[in-house]
Amino acid sequence: MLKIGITGGIGSGKTTACKVFEVLGIPVFYADIVAKSIMLTDNILKENLIEAFGPETYFPDGQLNRTYISKIVFNDETQLRLLNSIVHPAVFRSFDQWVLLQQNVPYVLKEAALLFESGSYKMSDYNILVISPEPLKIQRIIERDHITEAEVRLRMDKQLSDKQKEKLADFILYNDEEQLMLTQILNLHEQLIALNPVTA
Repeated sequence: MLKIGITGGIGSGKTTACKVFEVLGIPVFYADIVAKSIMLTDNILKENLIEAFGPETYFPDGQLNRTYISKIVFNDETQLRLLNSIVHPAVFRSFDQWVLLQQNVPYVLKEAALLFESGSYKMSDYNILVISPEPLKIQRIIERDHITEAEVRLRMDKQLSDKQKEKLADFILYNDEEQLMLTQILNLHEQLIALNPVTA
């Protein structure tokens, strides 16, 4: 079974692509959703976060104080790297455990916004990048999250550019409303099945 990473800049449509792969019977591990979950359930992770950022990291009821953490890391690269250095390894462990549960599939997908930034792409057999034109991404995020263009650009600045990511990706899906992404995904699905030595 192959392990395939999939990523894309904010608003690129990577989650939409993943939903299509799921319809094709491919299991998808949503790393960002899992990260939010294990920050509440992984006791070792919680202890490490409290040690790094203080007791205010969690409310008395055990819920994560996201506003507090966001204020600390949003404009401080050092603190953001510290947060990621604590959370990412826990997500990697969770992915490894999840993979063991998947059976009778040619490959699995790991969807992560910071696939390349976190270095986890190195653990994949292949990596997919979803690309969209910047104006289209900005428009999607403004409509989805009801935020300003300036706020969207602040989020974009936290990620590598598409050009940087292209150098690390094995496959690219274009979500530009000109090329049908469904056709691209179906073709890529067949390629990935062929690349699996068990199913080829």
